[in-house]
Amino acid sequence: MDDPSRPTVGEYMTREVATVELDDTVDEVATRIAESDEFSGFPVTDGRRVEGFVSARDLLLADDHEPMFRVMSGDILVAHPDMAVQDAARVILRSGIQKLPVVDDAGHLVGIISNADVIRSQIERATPDKVEKLGRTLENIHGITTHEERREVELADLTPTQKTVYADELEGRVYELERGLAEPLVVIDNGGDLLLADGHHRVKAADRLGVDRMDAYVIVLDGPVELGMAETAANSDLERIDDIEVVDYARHPLVETTQRLQDE
Repeated sequence: MDDPSRPTVGEYMTREVATVELDDTVDEVATRIAESDEFSGFPVTDGRRVEGFVSARDLLLADDHEPMFRVMSGDILVAHPDMAVQDAARVILRSGIQKLPVVDDAGHLVGIISNADVIRSQIERATPDKVEKLGRTLENIHGITTHEERREVELADLTPTQKTVYADELEGRVYELERGLAEPLVVIDNGGDLLLADGHHRVKAADRLGVDRMDAYVIVLDGPVELGMAETAANSDLERIDDIEVVDYARHPLVETTQRLQDE
């Protein structure tokens, strides 16, 4: 079942998409790219159906009169509006592309999602309402009271609660941090022990960049409590940021999923 709390591609994609047609020539498309600071490539469509994608690189060695159907890359990756933005981000980061066409069940173009759209979805993800909900959950489970603070925390003081992070998503968090776009961490202050509840990719990215302090939403418990996530951390030998393992997969299964969407 889809998680309604996870942002979807449809929520963040750009719906007005500039396209080119199968019979448009290299000269025509190259002129559009040269005259615009916005476009470095276009989806190639036949009516509403996406048939390929053409980038400036595809045009470099082609003759000016060549049509797009001869020059375009036909083996393209696409997303679906219901796909989680985080999954689309993995495809974008892993494939090295900047924009991912979005198609409906019939293969018709309904939008496009870019690196910028992905970043926008990520920095909006940790909200005070979500932090408040986590605080209420802790209160209900453990019969305690909590309050929230917004403060900077030392990364060296944090205990991770997640053993692994994805290498491709880590690159995205590095990109955000370098541009000052990273959202706050979510931390639980359990009697002075700081447990990292959300933001493991961000702290690994910060560690890579030599950042030692980060902004955080901190949920402060009114007294020490035996938390399941603390037990999980201990059982996984997680004591500091260096203990988080960066994992990479040769091929993310979603890449195949997006290819099937395009082929159907």
